[in-house]
Amino acid sequence: MAFNVAEFRSQLIGDGARPNLFAVTLVFPTIASNGAAAGQKTTFMAKAAQLPGSSQGTVPVYYFGRETKFAGNKTFPDWTLQIINDEDFLIRNAFESWMNAINSNEGNVRNAAASNPSSYTVEASVSQYGKTGNIIKTYNFVGMFPIDVAPIDLDWSSNDSIEEYSVTFAYQYWTNDQTS
Repeated sequence: MAFNVAEFRSQLIGDGARPNLFAVTLVFPTIASNGAAAGQKTTFMAKAAQLPGSSQGTVPVYYFGRETKFAGNKTFPDWTLQIINDEDFLIRNAFESWMNAINSNEGNVRNAAASNPSSYTVEASVSQYGKTGNIIKTYNFVGMFPIDVAPIDLDWSSNDSIEEYSVTFAYQYWTNDQTS
């Protein structure tokens, strides 16, 4: 096959998808303090995210010493957001409140308001935008809850920067416009 840049360019639809054109939609559960305001603000302060992946498990079966493989169960890796922090700590406080309701820091008990999964899990989505401003792909997370709120590094020599931290979520599965 001869090198043909025009052929390559003709195959790259829309000049390629851009990783900086995305938005996260997250609705906090009622057990999180100031959850409604934090959810609205997260759309603007979610600096980095990922379009989710999945892994197809395999089931090896041996027949006369030969391994044959069959499709197994699908797994979904944790999902992480990078959040820009501001001086009201609204989003971080909501995440800490959410996690504390699931399991309190001091008492090691669950808040009665978070007694079943539907009270502490939420739906969320991440949408990829095209360069014309239209949504070209959306992934919806089902049964999601935070499992890690990362520390915020403090440093006297960190001039001209804004605090950031990551939040990692577990979820049951994701859907999109092509999954049934």
